[in-house]
Amino acid sequence: MSTGVRAPIAAGSFYPSDPVELAREVDALLDDANGRLQPVERRPWGIVVPHAGYRFSGPVAAGAYAAVRPWKAQMARVLLLGPAHFVPLAGCAVPEARAWATPLGEVDIDEELRSDAIREGCLADDPAHAPEHAIEVQLPFLHRFRPDVRIVPVALGRLSLEECRELGENVADAIAGDAERPLLVASSDMSHYVPDAVARTKDRMAIDRMLALDPEGLYRTVRTERISMCGVLPATVVLFAARRLGATSARLIRYATSGDVSREFDQVVGYAGLAFR
Repeated sequence: MSTGVRAPIAAGSFYPSDPVELAREVDALLDDANGRLQPVERRPWGIVVPHAGYRFSGPVAAGAYAAVRPWKAQMARVLLLGPAHFVPLAGCAVPEARAWATPLGEVDIDEELRSDAIREGCLADDPAHAPEHAIEVQLPFLHRFRPDVRIVPVALGRLSLEECRELGENVADAIAGDAERPLLVASSDMSHYVPDAVARTKDRMAIDRMLALDPEGLYRTVRTERISMCGVLPATVVLFAARRLGATSARLIRYATSGDVSREFDQVVGYAGLAFR
């Protein structure tokens, strides 16, 4: 594997590049969420978190992380799954780099989890991750929880429903007996650039399938209803894994659209935070 460190590409655009400003913004978002939202009732197997600029999706992302904050002592390792927006990819890819940099400091790659992912068929491919923001924007939240957190970013490209099932269930089997059970994070925005009312209606269809712990239904509903949920594959894989690990319920922590911030409702992006436990 590479001994290199991946440099952040979203700092200064999706979130502040100054470490003091970034820490202040993340802490403020988490504090606000803690004041508004109840934590999930028991430690979750996985969560869904949005990945837009913090101005727009930050409150929803913070809500998801704040809801699992009571278990941060057990969140030493995190498996982060995000969509491959920019690089054509069949299947999945993990980075070769030994760490990912953030303005707050480096976040180490968990070598054991990466090796597990490669055994399950993921490529070791830095270029698949180089232009992507979906996983990177999660790191400041995780770093503020635990500066020593270890991660494995997984970029997902083209996957059939059965391939999502196989990957999710293999992930579950690999971590089921792990004393340091990693948190599974699916990075996904919801509907893109549709009227606010359309986004809320279509996103609810996808959210209902996630609340039902129904990865098959989520995958099919997004395609049948043409819901522009960019992280449907990460969410489907995490749902398959959570269900196999014993998840029995799900909770919608927070939902919003970009219109809630911009006050422009003709073309919005939707954001949802959920937990599976």
